[in-house]
Amino acid sequence: MNTAPTEVDPAQVRALRGFNRFYTQRTGLLDPYLGSAFSLTEVRVLYELAHHAPCTATELGRRLLLDAGYLSRIVRRFTDAGWITRTPSPADARQQVLGLTPEGRSAFEPLQQRSREEAARLLEPLAPARRDALVAALARAQSLLEPQAQEPSQTVVLRDVRAGDMGWVVQQHGELYAREYGWNSEFEALVAEIVAEMIRQHDPQWERGWIAELDGERVGSVFVVRKSETEAQLRLLILSPAARGLGLGARLTDECLAFARAKGYRKMLLWTHSTLAAARAIYARRGFVLVHSEPHHSYGHDLVGETWELAL
Repeated sequence: MNTAPTEVDPAQVRALRGFNRFYTQRTGLLDPYLGSAFSLTEVRVLYELAHHAPCTATELGRRLLLDAGYLSRIVRRFTDAGWITRTPSPADARQQVLGLTPEGRSAFEPLQQRSREEAARLLEPLAPARRDALVAALARAQSLLEPQAQEPSQTVVLRDVRAGDMGWVVQQHGELYAREYGWNSEFEALVAEIVAEMIRQHDPQWERGWIAELDGERVGSVFVVRKSETEAQLRLLILSPAARGLGLGARLTDECLAFARAKGYRKMLLWTHSTLAAARAIYARRGFVLVHSEPHHSYGHDLVGETWELAL
């Protein structure tokens, strides 16, 4: 059954318009763009040609939602300046394929760098947690305004561990647990010791690790470590804020379980803390059982350590 659209609250309209005014003023979107001689639309044309060329004028207009006549005038002006190449499309003689000349790229690059610097200037005063919250809010706003963006468009890869990854694992644990739980550097030191031991004693026949990547960036990790001939341990499961909500924590855990079962382990155990609700939920849904808990004071806090086990 189709649901009829509801009338928009005028207060919501005012709120959205107010944010638009704030955003355009703070980000330099008003003409001229970032103090240059170009409008935002003109810079967007250069951006698309720099990053997505070759393309036809029709494709460019569709991508930017621009009137054909308006786009044609911009393209003509940039062509006259020697910034855009125009060649007949091999697929359709009525279409022209557009691209940037070296001079066009030279004109665009300072604008792109200025835009990066402006974005960094806006983010710099914010604490790391507030930056993460802002980026998450922007992604949420995009998904609400553009429903098709709700379909996962990111590329997620689980891969084997490579050189440099273990240092990243230590860094992520140190940064995230300090930011989200206030744990001090003792925890980062502990993770560094665990990682060093895992590297020195790694047995590739019985142990394995995975790094999760999102659009080519590392966002998560997990490891299976041999405890005995019959027991394996799940270690160092972590996800960066950008990767949460995608089911990656569950996927990483499932990879560990599949590996352990294939190797003939009969039990998997792990050690965690009572405060890590999201991780505990993943473990519980897979049948892990809490078998022991013990209070301790570590990393600057009173905590409860927990041991969980799963019969494989």
